[in-house]
Amino acid sequence: MEKTLIILKPDCIQRGLIGRVVQRFEDKGLNIAGMKLMHISKELAEKHYAPHQGKPFYPGLIEYITSGPVVVMVLSGVNVISIARKLMGATFGFDAEPGTVRGDFGASKTFNLIHGSDAPESAETEIALYFKSDELLNYSTAAEGWIFKPGEN
Repeated sequence: MEKTLIILKPDCIQRGLIGRVVQRFEDKGLNIAGMKLMHISKELAEKHYAPHQGKPFYPGLIEYITSGPVVVMVLSGVNVISIARKLMGATFGFDAEPGTVRGDFGASKTFNLIHGSDAPESAETEIALYFKSDELLNYSTAAEGWIFKPGEN
């Protein structure tokens, strides 16, 4: 089962959108393998965003992600990375389609509500930054057989 890291960023938390956003992933049939409410330290943020170090937006990115509490979660499911990215919408809220998290709740270039891993390799790296393996659960729900046909992906 594929896994991805999702971060509900400080603006999402401050706007009281946790439940509404998490519900979208659950409605789609994705499982929550792990979830934490936390404050990301500057050191952790620098590790997470290391690929962007040296880019003009990097300092603001670090300041933003460390500015308040976040919810980090690991989702699992068939094609979870591509499904989650479609549910999130385009990076900037003003470009995101209605029906997506950013399209429905975002308008800013800076405050973009949510992060999701973009590939299996980055998901593995990012998940390891926030979760120990024993903090993640593997389980099935009764609905899975009606959401994902066995062997289909």
